[in-house]
Amino acid sequence: MITIDQLKKQYKEAVVLDVESLYIPKSECFGLVGNNGAGKTTLFRIILDLVRATTGHVLLDGIDVSKNENWKGRVGAYLDEHMLLSYLTPDEYFEALRKIHQLSEEDLKLHLQKFEELFNDEIIGKKKYIRDLSKGNLKKVGIAAAMIGNPEVVMLDEPFENLDPSSQVRLKKLILQEKERSQVTFLISSHDLNHVTEICDRIVLLEKGKIIKDLNEKSKMVEELNTYFGT
Repeated sequence: MITIDQLKKQYKEAVVLDVESLYIPKSECFGLVGNNGAGKTTLFRIILDLVRATTGHVLLDGIDVSKNENWKGRVGAYLDEHMLLSYLTPDEYFEALRKIHQLSEEDLKLHLQKFEELFNDEIIGKKKYIRDLSKGNLKKVGIAAAMIGNPEVVMLDEPFENLDPSSQVRLKKLILQEKERSQVTFLISSHDLNHVTEICDRIVLLEKGKIIKDLNEKSKMVEELNTYFGT
């Protein structure tokens, strides 16, 4: 589904990302981990064509994401709160997205119903602007927005950050349900090793922009990552 080939991002003399080859198949829950500055967010931004690579390519089912925009309707993403329209309420924001994705009101209603447990009666119908929401509730709005319109790929950067423990459990349940029900391919970047090892089929570890581990055996993931991070 997603093919990365000879991908490099360089700022003057500093190489921040250098991935020779990476393939992410359809319906995989793919985890990306690494310390700050490892290149995780840069990789996500290049995949989404928000940042251009210095060299190399990202292909989505053979389509070069930097040369064609036809793939954009198939991919949903939430990287940070700057992707939201902060001057709207969540209700207004979801309604705007409904129109962009050409969904019916019933489609939107059904979509938001999947998030009722995660929203915990704090998001919908509160007439509160997105900019005034807590960090955790901003995250919930962004994740729900990323998954609207039934995308084939959903990319989430630090989705568990700022969520309380109950919300973290609910989000994990939601991701696993969507992966099972709709064969969604999830790409999840996170510092939280417990959550990613629990829900991801595979975890790639980045260090200084390079892949140093590609783990797909559940039994070994936790041990190898704990050894690397010294926990």
